[in-house]
Amino acid sequence: MSRRKSRGRLVSGILLLNKPLEMSSNKALQIVKHLFNAAKAGHTGSLDPLATGMLPICLGEATKVSQYLLEADKVYQVSFKLGERTATGDAEGEIVETKSYDLVTEKQINEVIPEFLGDLEQIPPMYSALKHDGQRLYDLARQGVEVERKSRHIHISEIELLSFEQGVVELKVACSKGTYIRTLAEDMARALNTVSYVTKLHRLEVGSFSDYPMVTLEELRRAAEEGEQQLDKKLLPLDIGIMTMPELKLNDDLSYYMCLGQPVQVPNAPAKGLVRLYNDKRFLGIGEINSVGLVAPKRLMSTQVKTSIE
Repeated sequence: MSRRKSRGRLVSGILLLNKPLEMSSNKALQIVKHLFNAAKAGHTGSLDPLATGMLPICLGEATKVSQYLLEADKVYQVSFKLGERTATGDAEGEIVETKSYDLVTEKQINEVIPEFLGDLEQIPPMYSALKHDGQRLYDLARQGVEVERKSRHIHISEIELLSFEQGVVELKVACSKGTYIRTLAEDMARALNTVSYVTKLHRLEVGSFSDYPMVTLEELRRAAEEGEQQLDKKLLPLDIGIMTMPELKLNDDLSYYMCLGQPVQVPNAPAKGLVRLYNDKRFLGIGEINSVGLVAPKRLMSTQVKTSIE
């Protein structure tokens, strides 16, 4: 029985796409996959069409670490307009409520900010991709159906007021995964005795990617015209997104047994948790300390691709 040949080339790495306005995350992913002619690709942590900013896209072997990128903290820059609330919580929906904000001052905004810092419980909006009985909440919302949603535990580590002009509040927000910025904007407006909706949302950072520049689709298209080599220069190594994990270096013998799927004893290994595994400068993958202190393979990379910075 003959194997079906894989479509596309076996390119691996992480692209930090600056997702454009009014484009779904999946559409952006498909464009990137096509430009790279990649056999495999996936994104981590989708952005709404009306949101812009950092969308990490994993190509090839990088899809093996994508689940760990989903857990990463995020940083957003958001603008929301006081005095009006929409059905969707953003500029896409129709206005369903108005309320005066004439008495709101910059001083009052700074005074309510501490109420939204730290560990919080947040109720997801109806216009979200969460599922209820197998249906997306936004599909139910468009049918005029509202269902009860369980609150979710989130953490907001920083909120900085950037500006307040003509009823528009601009903030920088550092938060955990699963935080809905639209809900935060509505909750903050409620604390100010008014209503609001998000007018702009831009994701500045995802996890440990804060020191790396984003790439636009226009830049990718220009690079693609110059050839695959120029295009591939836009990719980051596979291990960049998990640098918060401890690093372990394996010698050739330990690497051999690890790649066979066998747990190994590594000197100075942590007592528990996930670790990054290397043989010399090559990233082997992710290991996990098992119950008897051995390092067991968790997600290993293919040996056929360059997986780390040389």
